[in-house]
Amino acid sequence: MAQGQMVPGIVSGRLSSDELTSNFTDLHPPLAPHEAAVAADRCYFCYDAPCVTACPTDIDIPLFMRQIQAGQPEAAGETILAQNILGGMCARVCPTETLCEEACVRETAEGAPVEIGRLQRYATDSVMVAGDHPFDRAAPTGKSIAVVGAGPAGLACAHRLAMLGHDVVIHEGKPKPGGLNEYGIAAYKSTNDFAQAEVDWLMKIGGISIETGSVLGEGVSLDGLVENYDAVFLSIGLAGVNALRTQGADLDGVRHAVEFISDVRQASDLGHLPVGRNVVVIGGGMTAVDAAVKSKLLGAEHVTIAYRRDRDAMGASRYEQDLAASHGVKIMTNVQPVTVHGNGAAAEIELEYTASHDGQLSGTGEKIRVPADQVLKAIGQTLEGAPEGLALDGNKIAVDEAGRTSLSGVWAGGDCASGGEDLTVTAVAEGRDAAMDIHASLTA
Repeated sequence: MAQGQMVPGIVSGRLSSDELTSNFTDLHPPLAPHEAAVAADRCYFCYDAPCVTACPTDIDIPLFMRQIQAGQPEAAGETILAQNILGGMCARVCPTETLCEEACVRETAEGAPVEIGRLQRYATDSVMVAGDHPFDRAAPTGKSIAVVGAGPAGLACAHRLAMLGHDVVIHEGKPKPGGLNEYGIAAYKSTNDFAQAEVDWLMKIGGISIETGSVLGEGVSLDGLVENYDAVFLSIGLAGVNALRTQGADLDGVRHAVEFISDVRQASDLGHLPVGRNVVVIGGGMTAVDAAVKSKLLGAEHVTIAYRRDRDAMGASRYEQDLAASHGVKIMTNVQPVTVHGNGAAAEIELEYTASHDGQLSGTGEKIRVPADQVLKAIGQTLEGAPEGLALDGNKIAVDEAGRTSLSGVWAGGDCASGGEDLTVTAVAEGRDAAMDIHASLTA
């Protein structure tokens, strides 16, 4: 369905402007200084802290907790940002409940971890509010590197390379930099245009330029980049979307959840954004939860997540599942789509119950119909536009531990590369580590 196309049941203005403003406020409001000091004081400052091991970017969490406790939030922010230059966004969107906070000793002992995510936000926001960039560039090396994609991995790689004295040109296909941080993060997690504010702040390091509208394969070739730059880092993400292979998948009202989320993120007026009355989201990951909750916040009356396996197999954490349920989203598990029914536009979706035997999923033959004037597909994304000549590992670019691809002088990281989870924090770590390997290669 093209954006703006009129479909029965999918309309704008379901809620008033005041209701929408209230619905899309910050999911976790920032901590006040006193709250942060009290929260940081709960840290045991563990030796060989398990929270650090659980953090993909290896942030020294006990150290930044001590710095907050001592009334030095900017120093705490610098401790975080030295390891994770996008620590502000990660504090907002990372599933800390399954990473650092799950590993927290307080969680193990009391079931209530130190609020590491909110404290990280408090510290990194303190640095950004102060204005000055806390890191300096090294002496110029005379080397230039091309980064393809201005998402978390590309930005982290570019920043670290710039710090090391290299010049970096980021080629970004979309009108704005940021990648999923700009286009794919739930609006209630990243408010007040934080994604762009973070990019602007990151760029203060100097030595980085961004060329938007520059698409690999459309006027920009990998061969040309390799010829004109000393190294290339690919962070092209996963632009393709898996198809919903059911009858009626082409009806009006059926669309990709990632497109829906992007529309919400980029909308200048949420009151003009259409949403269905009865929305069904197919999938069980973070994208499914974000799309479902956004639908509810926009005024959909009934929102259902339909997932083919049980809740324990869902990609979204239990915290995110509970978040969806708290907003009135119904979660149906062990159901798979069979047919989208409707006369030109979606009206109902037919689901078949599933069962798993020896790890194999199959339909039981029992079916149910659910009203659905809007069906959002959140069933995974695929690599699209990978240059020829790169070895693949399944559906991703094959890389070694340093991010090196099968082509000399070309590295890759983030969602497009093999290994790691598809998380913002993982992408940052891969971009940072690839930058270090690129630097070592160019200065050997």
